Amino acid sequence: MTKESKHTLAALWPTIRQAAWTCILLAAGSAICAAAVNGILIPREFVSGGFTGLALVLHYLWPLLPVSVLYFLFNVPLFVASWFFVGRRFFAYSVVGMAVYAVTLDWVRLPIPVTDPLLSALLAGILMGIGMGIILRSTGSAGGTDILSVILYQRWSVRPGATILASNLLILILSLIFFSLEIVLYTLIYLYVSSQIIDIVVMGLSRRKVVFVISREWEAISRRVLKEIDRGLTILHGEGGYSGHRQQVLYTVVTFRELGLLKRIVREADPAAFVVVTDTQEVMGPRIGNQPPW
Repeated sequence: MTKESKHTLAALWPTIRQAAWTCILLAAGSAICAAAVNGILIPREFVSGGFTGLALVLHYLWPLLPVSVLYFLFNVPLFVASWFFVGRRFFAYSVVGMAVYAVTLDWVRLPIPVTDPLLSALLAGILMGIGMGIILRSTGSAGGTDILSVILYQRWSVRPGATILASNLLILILSLIFFSLEIVLYTLIYLYVSSQIIDIVVMGLSRRKVVFVISREWEAISRRVLKEIDRGLTILHGEGGYSGHRQQVLYTVVTFRELGLLKRIVREADPAAFVVVTDTQEVMGPRIGNQPPW
């Protein structure tokens, strides 16, 4: 191998590694979702949401129509939208993801020995949520409402779980025409659980906390935060509304794991400090950001 070819391979290696990891995530997530569909949803005749739900409804009405083929056909319009609104890389990986998902729907058929309908709904929600969350953690999707959720998240910061839950509820309303209310209610439990698990897998484990600290020992606290947590902070200049005294306010963003250490630092430096901790929707930044990779 020549020096030039080695240099080219070294330059391409990060892209190759990213592509391989994305394909692994797509395959793993699709397999888990297919196990939930074929092992629980179809045997219990539960309805699903999104394009999978539409494909299942048509499959129940006309069993000769394969779920995988219907799912593929429903995805064509959203793939066109992903090309314009998200990007070519996401489009390419989503095509791969949809193909993998369609294949796993045909091949992954694991019997899941759960007979109780409520437990089946809970387990299906957990499996589907984990699978879809893993898929969304990649730089692609499996098509369907995944693409819609990414578009809405990028343009209006709508959480993926909220988009998927809303689209699923629309499918459930339509399903009342063909299925019993009991089946629809069990499906509603499954869909709610899956939407919560999706948010946890995609964003919840990396959710950041905003912390405000008002203390007379702000200098000692700021030094320890910079040294022990290795997080930046901003010093705001405040003024007491009642006393009129000028006061320094520390503002920082930390991970959930770092929050306990930060509170311990504050308690040790000033037990009388005033601390406010709030959740964040998303954070952009090179070191503390938690935006998905789309």
